Amino acid sequence: MEYQDITYDVDGPAAVITINRADRMNAFRATTTEEMIHAFKRAWADRNVHGVILTAAGDRAFCVGGDVKQRAETGDYGPTSNGLFEGTYLQKLIRDIPKPVIAAVNGIAIGGGHVLHVICDLSIAAEHATFAQSGPRVGSFDAGFGALFLARVVGEKRAREIWFLLDKYTAQEAKEWGLVNKVVPKEELLPAAKEWVAKMADYSPTALRFLKKAFNADTEHQAGIALLAEAGLDTFAKSEEAMEGARAFAEKRKPDFAKYA
Repeated sequence: MEYQDITYDVDGPAAVITINRADRMNAFRATTTEEMIHAFKRAWADRNVHGVILTAAGDRAFCVGGDVKQRAETGDYGPTSNGLFEGTYLQKLIRDIPKPVIAAVNGIAIGGGHVLHVICDLSIAAEHATFAQSGPRVGSFDAGFGALFLARVVGEKRAREIWFLLDKYTAQEAKEWGLVNKVVPKEELLPAAKEWVAKMADYSPTALRFLKKAFNADTEHQAGIALLAEAGLDTFAKSEEAMEGARAFAEKRKPDFAKYA
């Protein structure tokens, strides 16, 4: 498969999946999601890969979530080979792949990009990285893993603060909250992630696989809620309220949600 929106490389025991849309701050469209799904399955099937690193091009943004400009232009996230936008499937795949997944957060992680890093097994952030949610500001939400699993990671009060206030948080604040495991200078980000994979490559892959399944078991019910939330978002995204958020973002103005209260 020839990728348009990502790159895929294997360096020793580490597979590195890089979102390659720096011109859109590594926002994902449907094609991006489809290609990431393919790449994660490649890493799953490769017996020489012991861990996966998810990162992005440049040092400005890790991922700013769904491509809101695309949604404002076409009403969706664009075409795929099978006609589906499989955002929740990608999230579930990151949980299901029987190898540790490390998010190497190289810049802004906001919206759906914030969710991607949260559901990875481990997160390393560059010192300049920032974290936030944006859904209610642009007429969107993630009422599945993006809310439920986040609450398991940082606690209910912090999770509600992140989603209700939409403030930005520094890498150091994210570490203090348990959102990330480690903060490093930007030039050390990828080497640090690869060092972790190299360390885990010396361990029993079967033991790591069982441990990952054990950690996931306690929140596996959230996958069903995530599918329900995805169905709700699909319906909501076609509404005038949601499109007002997308249009306002594309037009760089404050959205007017007053009449939907």
